[in-house]
Amino acid sequence: MLLSLRAECNEEKRTLELSGHVGFDSLPDQLVSKASAQGFCFNILCVGETGIGKSTLMNTLFNTTFENEEASHYGQMVELRPHTYELRESNVNLKLTVVHTVGFGDQINKEQSYKPILEYIDAQFAKFLEEELKIKRSLFNYHDTRIHICLYFIAPNGHSLKSLDLVTMKKLDSKVNIIPVIAKADTVSRNELEKLKIKVMSELVSNGVQIYQFPTEDEAVAEINSSMNTLLPFAVVGSVDDVKVGNKMVKGRLYPWGSVEVENEKHCDFVKLREMVLRVNMEDLREQTHARHYELYRRCKLEEMGFKDTGTDSQSFSLQQTYETKRKEFIVELQRKEEEMRQMFVNKVKETEAELKEKEKELHERFEQLKRMHQEEKKNLEEKRRELEEEMNAFNRRKVAAETLMGQALQGCSQQPFKKDKDKKK
Repeated sequence: MLLSLRAECNEEKRTLELSGHVGFDSLPDQLVSKASAQGFCFNILCVGETGIGKSTLMNTLFNTTFENEEASHYGQMVELRPHTYELRESNVNLKLTVVHTVGFGDQINKEQSYKPILEYIDAQFAKFLEEELKIKRSLFNYHDTRIHICLYFIAPNGHSLKSLDLVTMKKLDSKVNIIPVIAKADTVSRNELEKLKIKVMSELVSNGVQIYQFPTEDEAVAEINSSMNTLLPFAVVGSVDDVKVGNKMVKGRLYPWGSVEVENEKHCDFVKLREMVLRVNMEDLREQTHARHYELYRRCKLEEMGFKDTGTDSQSFSLQQTYETKRKEFIVELQRKEEEMRQMFVNKVKETEAELKEKEKELHERFEQLKRMHQEEKKNLEEKRRELEEEMNAFNRRKVAAETLMGQALQGCSQQPFKKDKDKKK
């Protein structure tokens, strides 16, 4: 039945020729006019070690000077600092957001350096999804802060990628469009630079890191994009200073041995980077962010919330039914956790009661022991007191006897001198 219905729908579609001009061929012009009036947004994430030249390259890339605080090498954790600017070129308005990773790679333990970056990217996806799911949405005026491109800065003073670089890019490749660039390319020779490029791409491929590839589906840019894909990673030099080369002033750097021109393709790949990112593929970067990375995040989150697409049996999707099912699951889960907490509380009470009973038993035994010791000591004291009383009574008896004898002796002595005096008188 379903196949026959689809066949009927296909048969109803017919191509007709217009007999005259109608006017809907101006729709692209209307879209361009509306988009130009609304303006565009573009968000760049710069990931790299402190002092590698991220801010300088941004200033050079947009031919202006952005306000940026000087970062310290002594940060305890990675901090992401977004700065938004309003730019205008011809009649096009661009809301540019540049996000710097302050303190990246400065810690002794670098295992968790990528986590703040992932959390920031997911937070921007979550904000956009929250706005999408609102009843009263305002996506037309919404400031989209989703990251469209990640410029990953590779240090030129090594012969390969660091483990931190590989781990970070591997964690980011499913969430953002990564374009690796070799910073400060004027500090190494051309031969060393070519070897480093080959080594970097070889390590990215062997570790399964998916970097952004310039699209080749559009015939207008297929040739230039395919040729630029072979030149990745771009080796760049940034500078906002004007130096005199011959009879003209150009952006570059002046050294005792000569000068490096930023916009000279023989000296570095800065022009290629600017052409690919800003002039040719900016809209594709925005589309890839929305259609690939955000859709992946959105699908995972909606599946976690219990939403699902129409199945092969073509059953209609009911939001109310999904809500009720999810609500019942939540209530069951809540009851289960509540029962676990109650059982845990009961077990804890029983354990505490057992401990208290054990303590009470110990205290009772201790009390009985002290009581027995007290009774024994009391008994001993009673015996000593009785012995002492007997000794005192015996002593008193001996004392009385002694006093009696002493009195008799004194009385006898007093009668004998009186008798002698009487005899003398006679």
